[in-house]
Amino acid sequence: MHSPRVENYVKAIYLLAARDGENGAVSTGEVAQTLAVAPSSASCMFKLLAESGLVIHKPHERGRLTPAGERLALTILRRHRLLESFLSRTLGMSWDEVGEEADRLEHTVSDHLLERIDILLGHPQLDPHGDPIPRADRSMREPDGRPLSQLSPGERFRVVRVIEQDTSFLRYLAECGLLLDAEAELVENRPEAGALSVRVDDHAMVLGLEAAAKVLTHPPISAGDRAARRRSGTDTETVRIGG
Repeated sequence: MHSPRVENYVKAIYLLAARDGENGAVSTGEVAQTLAVAPSSASCMFKLLAESGLVIHKPHERGRLTPAGERLALTILRRHRLLESFLSRTLGMSWDEVGEEADRLEHTVSDHLLERIDILLGHPQLDPHGDPIPRADRSMREPDGRPLSQLSPGERFRVVRVIEQDTSFLRYLAECGLLLDAEAELVENRPEAGALSVRVDDHAMVLGLEAAAKVLTHPPISAGDRAARRRSGTDTETVRIGG
């Protein structure tokens, strides 16, 4: 059994490495910033994680998870993302609320309860933000998606994942109707101004390019494909709760 502190560090290292890591390695400073702790605390924790066989790390160098550390990280991610899906689908919590609640619960939920939740939800593949949920064997396939910031004016798109899950950012997207599986059109993309504008239904919204890069998209799906997805139970509209 690992402490919540160890689990938080391992999860943070995994997510940072997947997003920004250099060959899977991250610095203690990056982890300290993510977890809002002092760099010295992160350095001490990296040493402890290395002694526990969860991280490969040498002083003044970047660290990476060992196979054991990666398995633990995927275990925590599975708990977190299944709990987010449960809170969203069964309790109707908005996608900007579920993250903090799942953070609290992920360290205490039993494996038995988690598997019952997985069965109840029909073994979901994605959480309310479009993040992939690791399978019971800890395997996981990262879904693709084109960042909104890379689209051209006039392109229509469908939101398939939101990487940045800051509460205020998620709430802003929800208020504008840019939820998971929502379809919209890119009106303008102005790199020189660092912003773009999007039309969702009959209203427009503005996003900075840095924020837009964290919204991943696919082309819209046809009515026939959507009907087929509903019949198969894979349509993400069933979890589209934005508050």
